[in-house]
Amino acid sequence: MTMGNCSENRKSVPELFGSAVFNDDVMMERLPKDVYKSLRKTIDEGKELDLTVANAVATAMKDWAVELGATHFTHWFQPLNGVTAEKHDSFISPTSDGRVIMQFSGKELIKGEPDASSFPSGGLRATFEARGYTAWDPTSYAFIKGDSLYIPTAFCSYSGEVLDKKTPLLRSMEALSTQALRILRLFGDQHTHQVTTTVGPEQEYFLIDKELYRRRPDLIFCGRTLFGAKAPKGQELEDHYYGAIKPRVAEFMRDLDRELWKLGVLAKTKHNEVAPAQHELAPIFTTTNIACDHNQLTMEVMKNVANRHGLVCLLHEKPFAGVSGSGKHNNWSLSTDTGKNLLDPGKRPWENYPFLLILAAVIKGADEYQDLLRISVASAGNDHRLGAKEAPPTIISMFLGDELTAILTAIEEGRAYDGAGEKKLETGVRVLPDFSMDNTDRNRTSPFAFTGNKFEFRSLGSAISIACPNIMLNTIVAEELSQFCAVLEGAEDINAQVLELVRQVMREHKRIIFNGDGYSQAWRDEAKRRGLLNLATTVDALPRYLDQKNVALFTRHKIYTEAEMEARYETIMEEYVKTLNIESLTMASMVRREIFPAVSGYICTLSQAVAAKREVCPQLACQGETDLIQRLSALLDTAYAGVEKLGGLLEAPAAGSKNVLTAGVHYRDQVIPAMNELRAAVDEMEQQVSAEYWPYPSYAELMYSI
Repeated sequence: MTMGNCSENRKSVPELFGSAVFNDDVMMERLPKDVYKSLRKTIDEGKELDLTVANAVATAMKDWAVELGATHFTHWFQPLNGVTAEKHDSFISPTSDGRVIMQFSGKELIKGEPDASSFPSGGLRATFEARGYTAWDPTSYAFIKGDSLYIPTAFCSYSGEVLDKKTPLLRSMEALSTQALRILRLFGDQHTHQVTTTVGPEQEYFLIDKELYRRRPDLIFCGRTLFGAKAPKGQELEDHYYGAIKPRVAEFMRDLDRELWKLGVLAKTKHNEVAPAQHELAPIFTTTNIACDHNQLTMEVMKNVANRHGLVCLLHEKPFAGVSGSGKHNNWSLSTDTGKNLLDPGKRPWENYPFLLILAAVIKGADEYQDLLRISVASAGNDHRLGAKEAPPTIISMFLGDELTAILTAIEEGRAYDGAGEKKLETGVRVLPDFSMDNTDRNRTSPFAFTGNKFEFRSLGSAISIACPNIMLNTIVAEELSQFCAVLEGAEDINAQVLELVRQVMREHKRIIFNGDGYSQAWRDEAKRRGLLNLATTVDALPRYLDQKNVALFTRHKIYTEAEMEARYETIMEEYVKTLNIESLTMASMVRREIFPAVSGYICTLSQAVAAKREVCPQLACQGETDLIQRLSALLDTAYAGVEKLGGLLEAPAAGSKNVLTAGVHYRDQVIPAMNELRAAVDEMEQQVSAEYWPYPSYAELMYSI
C-alpha cells in the first residue's frame, strides 16, 4: 500500500525532513534580519518578545503556512489528561467589500483563549469558570498538519494556575540549567551559557487489524482486552524480537517515518519487539521540551497512519494478558550549549570531577526521591506492567555497571583507582573484527540504568506523556546540585571537596545502586532489607506526592505551587478511578449482552445434540457433550455471579466517594479482584466454546492476523 502525495514520496529524506515545520532555516529565509535576531534571543536567552517582532513573525508564519495549504491555525497544548488539545481558527478576516483576506496577528500568535472549564483541573477551576489562556512556546517550532498551522503553547487558567504539562517542564529545565551552570563555573567554565536536558523516548506499540478491533468493545472503550484466553503460541520461542518485519507492518513503518520526518521528528530506529504484533520506534535525542512535543505527535501520527493501512495502533501498557506489555524508555542526559555531554564519563572517569559530581547528584536524588520517580510513571494501565517479568519492578533502583560502581567504591573507601583497562571482544573468526567493549552493560531489568552517557528510565508506560518523569528528574537533580554548590562555592580545593561529597553520597545513598537481576525475588527481599520503597500500585504511590519534602522541593524551585500539586494529585487519582470504572462497566456489558447469550446458546445447541442422539439411540452416553454442558453451565453461573458482584461494588458508596483516595482504595482492593475473578471464568469459557459461537476475535486472531 502506497500512501501520501506522490511528489512527497519522490523527495529524498533530507528534502522531506522538516518540510512541514517553521524551523530555523525557514525563519532565517523569511524573517527580516533584525526580527530573526530578536526572535533568536527570545528562544535562546528567554528575552521578552516585542509585539512588533511578534507581528512580523506571525505574518511570515501565516504566509508560509498558506503556501503549504493551511487555512487555519491552532494553539496546540497538553492538558493534564496526558493527551493534546487543539481549537482551530481560520486565517480569514472580512473586508469592507464583503470579501475576505488571510490575516494572522502577533497577538493571535502569542496568546489564545480556549475554554478551560472541561479540562481536568483537580479542583483548581469550577465548571462555570470557563476562561483559559494559551501562550506560544517559541522554543518548539510550529508545524503544519492537515489544513492547520499548529503552534505549540502552554496552558493556564484565567487566575494563573498552570493547567498543562509543558509549563512545569520548561520551569524544571530552567531550574536544572541554573544549578548546572553554577557547577560548571566552579570548574572554570565561563563559555557555557545554558545546560539543557536531552531525551530520546523509545516508543513501544502493538498493531492489530482494524476490522478485528471493531469487534472488540473492550479495545474500543478501554484500549486493552478485558477478556481473552491465551493463544497456543505467545512469545515463548523468542522469535518475534528483532525478527523479520512483515510486509504490511513494513509499509506502515515506512509511511510513519515519512510522516514524522515531515514534522521534524527524528525517527531513527524501528524493529519488532518481544510480543507478537508488538513493535518499537526510537528517535534521536533532542531537548526535553521538543522531545516531549515530538513524542505526543508520534503517538498521534502512529494512530493516524495505522488507520490508513487498515490497522489500529494500541498504546495501552498491557493490551494482551500473558505477553509482554509496552513501555516507553526515557533516555535522559545533560548537554551544554557548547556541545558537551555532562554525563559522558570520558576515558578516565575517576578523574572527571564534574562528571563524578553530577553522577553523585543523580544517585542522591534517586534515593531521596524514590517516591517521586515511582509516582511519575503511575497509572492504572502501567500497574498491569510494572513488577512483572517484562518490565522493571516497582522498586526504584539504579544500575551503574561494574566500572562506575568500582570507581565510586574506591572513592568511598579512600583508595586510588587506576582503571580496569580496555576490554577487547575477540570473535575468534578471522573475517570478523575484534572490537573494544563498553565499560558498562545494559540492564533490562533496572528501572533507572546508566548506559554509557545517559540514564535510561525504563519504567514509563507506553501511553504516558514523558513530561512528568522529566519534570521529576530535572527538579530532583537541580535540588542536589544546589546543595552541592552550597558546599563547593566556599571550598579551597574543589577537587578534594568533590571527592568528599561523592564519598558522603556513597556512604548514605549507595543502597539505591543495584547491578543485578531486578526481576528476581532475591532482589525484592534485598531491597526490603535496604529500606527501599516498594510502591506496588498507583494508589500506594500517589499519596506520597503531597509529602512535605516533595511539596517543599517543587515550591522551592518554583516548578509548582502547593495548590497546583494538590490539583495534579486529584487529577491522576481521579483518572485512575475513572479508568477502572469504565473497564468494569465494559466488562459487565460484554458479559450480559454478548458472552452470556453466546454461551447459553452453545449450551442449548449441545443439549439439542444430546437429545437428538438419544432419540436415535437411547443407550448413547454422550459423555463429552454432557460433561461440557455441566462445565459451561457452572462457569456461566460463576460469570453471572461475578457480574452481579461487580455491579454491587460499582454502586457502593466508596466507589463514588468525593475523596479520591477512598475511591482509589476501593477500586484497588475490591473492584480489581472482582474483575480478575470474572475474567478467569470468562476466559475458561472461551477455551470450551465453539469458535463459531464466541462473539469476539481471539488472541490468536488479534496477534497473528497481520
